[in-house]
Amino acid sequence: MATKELTPEEKLALIKQNLDEVMKEDIIENIVLKEQRPLVIYWGTATTGRPHCGYFVPMMKIAHFLRAGCKVKVLLADVHGFLDNLKAPIELVKYRAEYYKFIISSLLRAVGVSLEKLEFVLGSSYQLSADYAMDLFRLSTIVTEHDAKKAGAEVVKQVDNATLSGLIYPLMQSLDEQHLGVDAQFGGVDQRKIFALAQETLSKVGYKTRAHLMNPMVPGLAGGKMSASDPDSKIDILDTADAVKKKLRKAYAAAGEVEGNGIISFVEYVLLPLTALRREDGKGNFVIERNEGEPLVYTDISQLKEDYKADRLTPQLLKAATSAALADLLAPIRAEFEATPEWQEIEKKAYPPAEPVKKKKQPKDKGSRYPGAVKANPDGLVQGKDKQEVDVANSATEALQNLAVNGEKS
Repeated sequence: MATKELTPEEKLALIKQNLDEVMKEDIIENIVLKEQRPLVIYWGTATTGRPHCGYFVPMMKIAHFLRAGCKVKVLLADVHGFLDNLKAPIELVKYRAEYYKFIISSLLRAVGVSLEKLEFVLGSSYQLSADYAMDLFRLSTIVTEHDAKKAGAEVVKQVDNATLSGLIYPLMQSLDEQHLGVDAQFGGVDQRKIFALAQETLSKVGYKTRAHLMNPMVPGLAGGKMSASDPDSKIDILDTADAVKKKLRKAYAAAGEVEGNGIISFVEYVLLPLTALRREDGKGNFVIERNEGEPLVYTDISQLKEDYKADRLTPQLLKAATSAALADLLAPIRAEFEATPEWQEIEKKAYPPAEPVKKKKQPKDKGSRYPGAVKANPDGLVQGKDKQEVDVANSATEALQNLAVNGEKS
């Protein structure tokens, strides 16, 4: 990473770079430009599904914050992960928190970030305290069911007849700002309603209002939001180079279409900013090799988009270049995983293989042709070695007597 000392104005510009929105921007400006002290920011992640390459987007912003001299706290939100529609038992979520710490640390090292000003905090380390519980009770007296549900609509899984845990989730995320002692919270634009809830309610229980910084939602490889539950929409952090190449070859990238193109978004929000951080001049570049002619070199995403719309840059060329760049980015992370037995062990505990579903045995219909099968002839007579089990008599007269149809037998 570049080591040139930044001016307060340059720090502010880097903090806001590539963000979709900043709420209460004046708070950030006052701290960076007037007070000239490190801005304290927290980013939280519920420790549920396996982190995928979409995590590089917030990691690049965390890299920006650290480069700008900010102090960053990463909240490993194990309790939140448990509350979100009970996606996993709390014991499993805690193992996943350890796995997330390994992954996030390795991601940041891969992009050349020093972890000196980075602090990991486990949610359950303070969210189970008496002070936090009392604050949660106080906040619950002023937030309505409607507002809590609305705040978590894009973050907490929505189901019919939902449990109360989904309503508690956004209240806790708001309170985390106070209990982590930060100036600002960072997250995706899908968190906006929770951020708005925090700004509206924290002051009512005697706490200061914080600023909020939001990343855009980057489309996944299949189009739409990148999802840990959709294997075709994501690349796992620990995928091999061959797996990366295979998935990117199948990725959605229609010729001339820029909107919803996950590969272009990855170049814009990860690969270009990454090279910019590594260079002293702060200018990123993305190189696309061609079989014929000079390589295509892009220092600005707008030019890449124009070439893609005009078909000067084809989906095949874009996929090949992105695949190579991503494989290079993931290689040291994969190597670190393979060299760290503790990480490998915690992965097995955090994401145990699913139990195979046992198929219920259906009783076989052997038909009437197997040996010993009972066969009824058209005339009513029964044949087969088991005929005695279904026969009622050897004659009609005997049958009537056995069945006692005239009431003589009881």
